[in-house]
Amino acid sequence: MTRGKENKPHIGIYGRRNNGKSSLINMLVGQDVAIVSDYAGTTTDPVKKSLEILNFGPVILIDTAGIDDEGELGKQRISKTIESIKHIDLGILLVVNNEWNTFEEQLVNKFAKNDLPYVIVHNKYDVRPISPNLQGILMALPQRPTVVEVSTKTGYGFDTLVEAIRKAIPESSWETPTLLGDIVGRGDVVMLITPIDSAAPAGRLILPQVQTIRDILDNHAISIVLKDTEVESFLSSTGIRPALVVTDSQIFDRAHSLIPSDVELTSFSILLARLKGDFENYIKGTPYISALVDNDRVLVLESCSHHVSCDDIGRVKIPNLMRKFTGKKLTFEVVPGLDKLPRSITDYALVVQCGGCVVTRKQLHNRLRHAVEAGVPVTNFGMAIAYMQGIFHRAIAPFVKEV
Repeated sequence: MTRGKENKPHIGIYGRRNNGKSSLINMLVGQDVAIVSDYAGTTTDPVKKSLEILNFGPVILIDTAGIDDEGELGKQRISKTIESIKHIDLGILLVVNNEWNTFEEQLVNKFAKNDLPYVIVHNKYDVRPISPNLQGILMALPQRPTVVEVSTKTGYGFDTLVEAIRKAIPESSWETPTLLGDIVGRGDVVMLITPIDSAAPAGRLILPQVQTIRDILDNHAISIVLKDTEVESFLSSTGIRPALVVTDSQIFDRAHSLIPSDVELTSFSILLARLKGDFENYIKGTPYISALVDNDRVLVLESCSHHVSCDDIGRVKIPNLMRKFTGKKLTFEVVPGLDKLPRSITDYALVVQCGGCVVTRKQLHNRLRHAVEAGVPVTNFGMAIAYMQGIFHRAIAPFVKEV
């Protein structure tokens, strides 16, 4: 399966201002890709860089503002630095001159709270090596992180640091899971229904469709890609019986009527929901659509930022369909990317999450975690549409055999 541009291990670089975070990034990748300055506070907001660590592989490095920043703007930058912890797979805390106090303590406590593995890097080893006192402090930290001494100026400690990253980063960050490998086998025919409308990108398919095609090929199955207008004639003229049909969620009802009832049917969005999302809580949360009442507030989470069309699925089609289905006066709020919510999660009666094709599984789960912990029902674009069109059980049947 082709991985999305964000679907690589995310590594955050943390530490005080002017400790050498940007220099460490340059050391890891072997080139000057980060701004290096002798002035404290050069880095402001967290900055993502898609790079390849020498002798390791492709990653997303997050260069963050100093945890000791000052002033009102400094507080805002620190807040964004702390917020980034929710979206990474590994943290690197950079310290120098044996400095360790509440700044570092608070940060490692945040790491521990988010179950985030991390590595401690003591920089400027050639100027002042790590002291026995600091070694004692680090040995008592939560999760017992690996401690590496480096010099970003001379390159000392590079190989040791790369090996520490390799050991500390979760294996799940490198996994390339399958969308369909446990459902289809060698020689199976999978039909993909991909309508071409105003929301479709000119001259290309959307990422979930491309990912599904690649996954079918990787599992030695056969993919047939066609528009919904060609389905009926294709089935009647060829006599081919697909093992599975995957459709765009927006035409679920039409696909349901076109595909024989004994052929399994699902959507691209539901495939992604199982791959990356909180699938079990989606299944539990989707029926709560029927329990919505007047003046309920519904949160729509779009993991990517994109141009909004006049019939956008998350901003227009799902709200219109949900109002019609429930007959209630509902308020919808849309939050794109990984932006902060405008209000408390408990102010919402339901959360509707997109497939999340351009974010990691951890980012998506962290996005939903507060809702799940607060008891707010969560669902997915594809599941919500299937439910409101009366075909929810059919749509999830390929993955849940008893529904």
